[in-house]
Amino acid sequence: MPYLKPLFTASIIATSLAGLPAISWATEQGQQRQQARDTRQQARPEARQTKQDCRAANQKSNAACRQDKRQTKQDARKTGRAIKY
Repeated sequence: MPYLKPLFTASIIATSLAGLPAISWATEQGQQRQQARDTRQQARPEARQTKQDCRAANQKSNAACRQDKRQTKQDARKTGRAIKY
């Protein structure tokens, strides 16, 4: 029965190696989510600035400026989704 020990060891190694791609994929997916989150975070000050500039220029009503801000944030969300998927 000494031949069973190398066979057992080989099966353990094969099982361990089979799980590596799943771990790698999970890490990659986490990085993609982080990049998407960073994209959305970076858009927040830009959206605030868009609204402040709109109000300072007195070009539109507050509601129209708010829509501009929402559109800026929506564009960032769209970019984030493109990163993740």
